[in-house]
Amino acid sequence: MLSGYPVTGQVECRIVTALPPDSQERLGRPARSLPVMATRPLLCPDLAWQTGRVNFPDSPACRAALEVATAFHTPSLLNHSVRAYLWAEWYAAEHGIGYDAELLFVSAMLHDIGLAQAFDNHELTFEEAGANVAWVFGAGAGWPVERRVRAGEVIIRHMWDKVDVAEDPEGFLLELSTAMDISGRQTDELPGPLRARVLAAYPRFDLATEFAGCFAAQAERKPDSLAAVFVRGGLAGKLARNPLEQG
Repeated sequence: MLSGYPVTGQVECRIVTALPPDSQERLGRPARSLPVMATRPLLCPDLAWQTGRVNFPDSPACRAALEVATAFHTPSLLNHSVRAYLWAEWYAAEHGIGYDAELLFVSAMLHDIGLAQAFDNHELTFEEAGANVAWVFGAGAGWPVERRVRAGEVIIRHMWDKVDVAEDPEGFLLELSTAMDISGRQTDELPGPLRARVLAAYPRFDLATEFAGCFAAQAERKPDSLAAVFVRGGLAGKLARNPLEQG
């Protein structure tokens, strides 16, 4: 299990300029501040926490993925990513689904990274952008190409309506768990004690408003994206009505 992460804390931030002074003058472009890491205090999940069969996998890649998610996500999206893994892990154990825990955890941490300002792509869908980040992340983690591609597939497929569990158990689990956490699908299956403890440990904050805003922005710039389909399908209302919003 992952351990050693404080429940709360600040991520150290540094600001750099996009262009050195001589280049700014030569090109006639002003300096632009770019965050190297997050520019706000973020909650850092205590991944030593567990309940029942729900645990967090421990590996250098999992630790690094958590670090990336903590650095670039808002508190709402960070906790959403953690909960997505927890719901998926519980469902897999409950239904006897075998899966690759490291692959699922890394994919859960990075599945919405394409919504973060640092990785938002104005042409690719956010899930495709996230898949590309996962490929680069996997290269840095020393993963073979096939495993990097798999992480990208899991991230892209979390936006599908349905994923074949036999073909892609990690994609199936992440699609289901994110649907639970966003639209409230099948949340009635979650045991009350598990649900209460997860929400207490990783609160939703203003996820409903923030996530709806992120998808609306994606839909406006990419009207053919699945995010746009979700927005037209009433995503904001589903977020607001999600039983998990009530605790």
